[in-house]
Amino acid sequence: MSTVMDDVRKIPPVTRFLCGMLVTITLSIKLEMVDFGKVVFLLKEGTIGGQLWRPFTSFFIGSMQPISFIIEVIMLYRNSHDIESQHYPVSSSDYAWQVFLVCVNILILNIPLETYIHAHALLMALIYLSCALAPAGAQTSFWGLVTFPMKYLPYVYILMDYLSQGPRAAAVSVSGAVVGHLWWWGVFDVGVFRPWARAPWFVRSLMGEDGRTRPIGGGVYVQPAQRVRDNAAKPMGVKNWGSGRRLGD
Repeated sequence: MSTVMDDVRKIPPVTRFLCGMLVTITLSIKLEMVDFGKVVFLLKEGTIGGQLWRPFTSFFIGSMQPISFIIEVIMLYRNSHDIESQHYPVSSSDYAWQVFLVCVNILILNIPLETYIHAHALLMALIYLSCALAPAGAQTSFWGLVTFPMKYLPYVYILMDYLSQGPRAAAVSVSGAVVGHLWWWGVFDVGVFRPWARAPWFVRSLMGEDGRTRPIGGGVYVQPAQRVRDNAAKPMGVKNWGSGRRLGD
């Protein structure tokens, strides 16, 4: 058990929180420990109704189908882990703050769609950012059959949502991709959102980080010694991106 907990503690804190909440809230609903109708997002109840937990919990309600849920957890872990470990190695508080802002924007975009659950939109935003930050020329494949540039992967997911669940599901995915694009463009590319991307002092304090200025978006980071040792322990040739991912693996 101690070995399992040690492995869990090695997961970057924001990724650990996101995956933990997705598993906890979804399983609580699945096991009927929590009423589904009490945790989905309803605009009136979640704002003027005072049920302020609804906007939060709506981002952590996954699929009720076991296989689909496992895939969601894996995708959330892989994409969030790649982003946090590679681009926020010493500033998880900045990552946490930006994820919060992403969620706020997803909520706003989905109000016209009357979306009750926002977990898929958040996952799409993370997938979009992860793909946008992939090395130039990175490739992925569809079940090992068709290989294409990693940057097109979000659009493949949107198409799959349209074909399997219809226009409404695709619209939710598009909202996540739009926010993910703004995240990449405003923080990592052009950088117009960087002044707001820095975590406030209370977020840094909550996560036990000091107030020293750290670069955001394209900056050079110094990895902590423990993370360097962990990376050094990996077999030679193993990289996070490598030749890309296979869709659905």
